Amino acid sequence: MIESIQYVLYAGLIISCIFSVFFSIKSRRSLDGKVRGLSSAKMNISMGSMLLILAIIQMFIFSGSSIRVVIGALFMVLGAFNIFAGIRNLGLWARHKTESNKS
Repeated sequence: MIESIQYVLYAGLIISCIFSVFFSIKSRRSLDGKVRGLSSAKMNISMGSMLLILAIIQMFIFSGSSIRVVIGALFMVLGAFNIFAGIRNLGLWARHKTESNKS
């Protein structure tokens, strides 16, 4: 049971890391500001999920020490903030994109 949870967490970590790198490259190479903003928001969401998964791995899979729990909690807060900021920016850029298409 624990091994299957570990496999799912590690697969999620790898997938979110790949998405983070993909959207980072797409954001940096884009010349259009709207595409850059949307890609940056998606990168924030994927980085936040990567940090949350790292925190879960850090806190629950390995034997707990106080330093490990503090670092895991720090990663969890930072990941949640990245996800929140990414969702907010994604909504802003999506509305900006639809408003500029209407006019």
